[in-house]
Amino acid sequence: MTDLVTLAELGGPLAAIGGAAYARHTYPAAYWSTVGLPLSVARLLTSYSSTMDACGLTVEPSRWRALAVQATTRRELRPVPPRRGIIRPTTTGLRMRLRLAPGQEPADVAASAERLRHAWGVHAVHVRDIKPGVVELQLVGFDVLRKVRMPRRLNGGPLQVPVALREDATAFVRDYRTVPHELVLGATLSGKSMYLRNLLTGLAAQPVVLVGIDCKRGVELAPFAPRLSALATDPDQAAELLPALVKEMEDRYDLIKARQGIAPGTPEELITSDVWGLPEDERPAPIVLFIDEVAELFLVATRKEEERRDEMVTQLIRLAQLGRAAGIYLEVCGQRFGAELGKGATMLRAQLTGRVCHRVNDEASAKMALGDIAPEAVLAACAIAPELPGLAVIGDTSGGWSRIRTPYLSLADAAATCRTTAHLAPDVPALDPFRPYVQPMPVEAPGPVATARPVTE
Repeated sequence: MTDLVTLAELGGPLAAIGGAAYARHTYPAAYWSTVGLPLSVARLLTSYSSTMDACGLTVEPSRWRALAVQATTRRELRPVPPRRGIIRPTTTGLRMRLRLAPGQEPADVAASAERLRHAWGVHAVHVRDIKPGVVELQLVGFDVLRKVRMPRRLNGGPLQVPVALREDATAFVRDYRTVPHELVLGATLSGKSMYLRNLLTGLAAQPVVLVGIDCKRGVELAPFAPRLSALATDPDQAAELLPALVKEMEDRYDLIKARQGIAPGTPEELITSDVWGLPEDERPAPIVLFIDEVAELFLVATRKEEERRDEMVTQLIRLAQLGRAAGIYLEVCGQRFGAELGKGATMLRAQLTGRVCHRVNDEASAKMALGDIAPEAVLAACAIAPELPGLAVIGDTSGGWSRIRTPYLSLADAAATCRTTAHLAPDVPALDPFRPYVQPMPVEAPGPVATARPVTE
């Protein structure tokens, strides 16, 4: 009987522990809000000074503070940790600002991020420089990239698309005005197509001209044909489409030159060097060119194809070098992009400011994407597991990098979005010969019409 009573008494706590473990694995956000957040805050408050001391983030007290302590109390003088600000809980973690002591720098705190993560029992700690002498610690309570949920409040704008989630639980926004051209690399089934799908559907809701080159017979971009202003499905069509884009770019430069050639005495705000300085009623719509499997444009088998390749590469390089001021942006995707593709490959890659590297098959492919801008990100890209499609490492020419993951978007939903936003496609007469054919949606047959029964006595 005593054993039964003991088991009954233990049943409640064991069930609670089991339920908490199940919630932590299945519903990490709910577990963090109810259990993880209070525990982490308690650990932080009770062990803040000792943790900072163990991480080497404390300094000797100032002379005035030492004199005040000796005059008022007789306790032992201890090193002083950075002054802590208010703890601000979030749905994925918490934020806290630190005022650095004299002689400290943000790199000192960033170097101890892994120690702070273990001491306070959180998934990750990210350090962000706010202003001189102040840094912000962002503690992430759980792995937000395991099951991606984009933030509810997303700040977007023209040519800005929240396309993925960063590892610090903030949205990665693809901003074409800031980073005009981008290179997206990834092996088969790495999530490269999902990234492209989210990006394209995000732009579909804006008055942007979408142009596609898909040399896989259009299997990737053809479902979005209702929203595309032009589509090339093989190298021959691409060889005709690229000169049309170059001609459109030159016409836009002529428009800018005409605005610059206005009479003397015109206000300075009316003088511009790109399309964004033109009046809104004169400004042409921006163009985003998506190139899927760019290696297909470089591969040749005959002398004639080699000449065609050289012409296309030259036109792509011109668009990458000069297209930004004309409102033309490139999104280049592929599995590899190195010098072995042929003449002009490295020159074109150098013009692509943004880099997104999904899982790759070898370290050399990761170096092609990130080695020249963020060498330390190459190892992070090589460590992406195959069971995490959509996970990628992003970098830019500033040297910064971070991990992101794209949310799942089915092809049917993406195609439906492009059909409903087809009316937003701007009219570009130069691209009309390349507009893809869209098969009209079948009209459902009307159902049987119900007739009223005759009134009988």
